[in-house]
Amino acid sequence: MIGSSQAILAWNIGTPELIVLLIVALLIWGRRLPEIARSMGRSVSEFKKGLREAEQAKQDITDEILKAGEESKPGLNTTKRA
Repeated sequence: MIGSSQAILAWNIGTPELIVLLIVALLIWGRRLPEIARSMGRSVSEFKKGLREAEQAKQDITDEILKAGEESKPGLNTTKRA
């Protein structure tokens, strides 16, 4: 996965270009820029929350499988001999 700094470097965007882009964004979106940033922050937060929930669900399923395996071990050792 490419980090944000690596993605910027991949496009060869330096500090001067980044400053120009930020000024253009400020001119275009002006007063809406804080609202847009807030919305993007909420989206990232929701995405991270979803990832945490998926990781927790995966861990719960893994724990259930391991528990079922441990519970079945004693039954495997009892065999009838003829």
